[in-house]
Amino acid sequence: MDRTAGLDRAHAHALGWLDSLAARPVPPAMTAEEMLDRLDRHLQDGPTDPVAVVDELAEACEPGLTAMPGGRFFGFVIGGTHPAALAVDWLVSAWDQNSGLRLLTPAHSAVEDVTEAWVVDLLGLPAGSAVGFVTGGTMANFTCLAAGRDEVLRRAGWDVAERGLVGSPGVRVLVGAERHDTIDLSLRYLGLGAPEPVAVDDQGRIEPAALAAALDAGDGRPTVVCLQAGNVHSGAFDPFDATIAAAHDAGAWVHVDGAFGLFAGASPRRRHLMAGADRADSWATDAHKTLNVPYDCGLAIVRDRAALRAAMGMHGDYLIHDVAGEPFDKVPEISRRGRAFPVWAVLRALGRDGVADLVDGFCDHAAAFAEGITAIEGAQVLNDVDFTQVCASFGDDDRTRAVVEAMLSEGTAWTTGSRWHGQAVLRVSVSNWSTTVDDVATSLAALHRAAGH
Repeated sequence: MDRTAGLDRAHAHALGWLDSLAARPVPPAMTAEEMLDRLDRHLQDGPTDPVAVVDELAEACEPGLTAMPGGRFFGFVIGGTHPAALAVDWLVSAWDQNSGLRLLTPAHSAVEDVTEAWVVDLLGLPAGSAVGFVTGGTMANFTCLAAGRDEVLRRAGWDVAERGLVGSPGVRVLVGAERHDTIDLSLRYLGLGAPEPVAVDDQGRIEPAALAAALDAGDGRPTVVCLQAGNVHSGAFDPFDATIAAAHDAGAWVHVDGAFGLFAGASPRRRHLMAGADRADSWATDAHKTLNVPYDCGLAIVRDRAALRAAMGMHGDYLIHDVAGEPFDKVPEISRRGRAFPVWAVLRALGRDGVADLVDGFCDHAAAFAEGITAIEGAQVLNDVDFTQVCASFGDDDRTRAVVEAMLSEGTAWTTGSRWHGQAVLRVSVSNWSTTVDDVATSLAALHRAAGH
């Protein structure tokens, strides 16, 4: 079978898609139900030429694609893939390396070692911390919290690997009242149940006094404290110095969920937001968000390499073991694609200054959005715009929801609706390397039209 013909067609379709981003409406032109009518639902008996397969899929799916990689997508916290990472990710698929074993895939293992050190240094985290390259932010939280769960129980004399959780002392988990839902999901996966929420301020930052009181009121169970670098609505960061000190004094493991905010540590202008976070025990981020690598690349970072390997590692007689340890000892999977390659590519392409400029650019665009929204009659920015998030109300809930719907209907930009502090909001998340000053201005003009001004 010819390997190149299909790739040539995929390349042509990919370039056509990328070239369309600047001018096309951001929302898809068809619903999932409408898309089904464009697909042949009957699986034929015989083979189909790969070129025809590529053409069929690309042409059928085009109306159902959202311009997420473009500069005017501000929904959720979704980055656009940097050109260097996109190109290298094509190589990742072509190389087709199962990167779990060090001796089997020495190229990826070496790149992972280098990238691990770069990430830890760039973010200002403790030298020697282990980095597991996982699927995304959820599994980064899961992986770090698994290490924390096992370690605090080990300190209490309970070996989870041998004895499981039944009959254990249990683990108490304290979280801010505005933590991201993936923290609760990860705890559910880990068999730890619902966490105990701690009061937060008006920006969603955990209150140090409330955390200290909750720690003092403990019932003797081993404890994990989850902090946050980047509230999903306000972008706010927890006060790490006071909270981590109190948690460690109580013997707790401290985890920082920094799905998009952890990269504030890479910017001299934003590094103050992460002050004290380096004293935590683990940190999670999704490199697709602020760093703009392709999907399927979360980073689970743990200070104690042994604790991470104890929670995640396994050994099978059929595997080829390296004395230096295996990449799969730091992640939930054995088989995985070469996730370190695109992370290495973005860091090599941008360098320290480029990553800082990327982060600062997102923040500057968010500030411009906030300024432009306040010029709309009846509009109010509800958060302190310290990072990449903007939450706005346009009066009552009905008007705010109408503005959200009008923005999606017009299609110039994608901004999402949500609820924060009991009211409807429009949320802007700036996360894409390709967003320009003109993109922000064009999107603000659309917001003015949507608001009726």
